[in-house]
Amino acid sequence: MENNLFVSGIRLKGDIPQDNYLYDLPVIKNVRQMGELSFKKPITFFVGENGIGKSTIIEAIAVKFGFNPEGGTKNYNFHTKSTHSILCEYMTLIKTCNFAKSGYFLRAESLYNAISYYDYTWNEQLSDNDYFDTLRNDEDSPFSLHTKSHGESFLRTIEDFRPNGLYILDEPEAALSPNGIMKLMCHMDRLIKKGCQFIVSTHSPILITMPNSDIYQLTKDKIELVDYTQTEHFIITRKFLNNPNQMLNYLLKD
Repeated sequence: MENNLFVSGIRLKGDIPQDNYLYDLPVIKNVRQMGELSFKKPITFFVGENGIGKSTIIEAIAVKFGFNPEGGTKNYNFHTKSTHSILCEYMTLIKTCNFAKSGYFLRAESLYNAISYYDYTWNEQLSDNDYFDTLRNDEDSPFSLHTKSHGESFLRTIEDFRPNGLYILDEPEAALSPNGIMKLMCHMDRLIKKGCQFIVSTHSPILITMPNSDIYQLTKDKIELVDYTQTEHFIITRKFLNNPNQMLNYLLKD
């Protein structure tokens, strides 16, 4: 297995304006206090509650690396609405000497737009983007990923990821069934064996069991490396599945 990392960590620089919402975001203060957030494994997961700042960090890393804020490769040049934060302006990526030959920023909520852009540029011949060339030779696959279900388009996108690339995924499980998540894990395992690096924000207690990964759990008070069995996602899911009636009685009591 080639453990070629392209980004080995992040640091924050400068002072974020006090009138920006990022200023009071706990995760930003926690990253700054740590000095450096290191990436040492082929897969780095960010887990934590909604609103804690996982996607904000993922997005900033992607934009700083050169990806389109709404997703896609570095060649994707479109936007529907500029909503990304200014965090990328205050972030330094600690890069290695390895050169990423490929890459993709996959956002759960905007993959539809990325696919639309790909279709448009191909049909209008506005770019030499050949990222999904294998689709053109796949007799079982229609021309556009829009003809597939949301989950199928997710997996087909990831299936086309190439070796020696940096792939940043924001909640990729959003469109996937449990079986789909396990297919995603197979694709990720295949790719890290070909020199790829993944940085992933997720809520999935299944996905975080991936080997060759580090898990950063983000809370209001700290950021810490944990085993998947120590994450709230895993603990709560296990408690629920072990005794759903008890949990439902507690949650739905009058």
